[in-house]
Amino acid sequence: MLVLEESRSIEFREDRLLVKTLSAEQDLSASYHLRHQVFADRLQWVAKSDNGLEVDAYDAFATSVGLFDDERKLRGVFRMVSPPYPFMIESEFRPCLLPNCEIRKERDTVEITRLALDPMLTDKGLSIRLMQVLFKGVYQWSMHNDVRYLYMVIEKRFLRVLRGMGFSCEAISPAVSLPPAGALSIAAVLDWKQFHETCPQKQPAFFQWMNVVDGSTSFEKSGFLARDPREQFAESGVVQTRRQDQKPLGEIGRRLAAA
Repeated sequence: MLVLEESRSIEFREDRLLVKTLSAEQDLSASYHLRHQVFADRLQWVAKSDNGLEVDAYDAFATSVGLFDDERKLRGVFRMVSPPYPFMIESEFRPCLLPNCEIRKERDTVEITRLALDPMLTDKGLSIRLMQVLFKGVYQWSMHNDVRYLYMVIEKRFLRVLRGMGFSCEAISPAVSLPPAGALSIAAVLDWKQFHETCPQKQPAFFQWMNVVDGSTSFEKSGFLARDPREQFAESGVVQTRRQDQKPLGEIGRRLAAA
């Protein structure tokens, strides 16, 4: 029987950026607004709301973590749900799974959803840098809360991005077109234990940077950014690009989103 435990908060700085667990009402409201910009306005994965906030039933028991710039503006967010609370992959995203697939609901397992960057970002280099720091936040939160496995539902092409970054992320379902946007999505699990076993050998500098939060270690790029980032994200963006005539404003920001 699982006992409810409050998640441990995180807070660290990376250069002039701040990553922290969101608790203040103002910060949470900003995260719901950013989510609405991404998932309602841009991607149209959820219905638009009159107040411009994207909030659902999972927020009542989820933990949200935000990424702030040096002007204290929220630039990125992700959400974690821990057992025994329900996962979206058990209901809304169940069509992604095979009929006999069982979801692990142990203390070392969580679901990450609503991961997104500010869609108004126009500097591609900055967007990539913010994504790296946001994923460092995902890792640090996981380590602080003794999490090994992360369930997620992402666009199939984004799975290659995660693997290219050095994360041990495996698909657990075939690719499925999910309504209402029709994005070709796939369920996956990220295993931090496997990451600890492989990343130090393959990308030692990246692994060291992920594990240091005192500012003593810097990191500029990982293997998946060795090529021109515009080429990389053209092939591996997380969000489908249905409108060919759309302007490239915030292109990477739109693609760096997960359900």
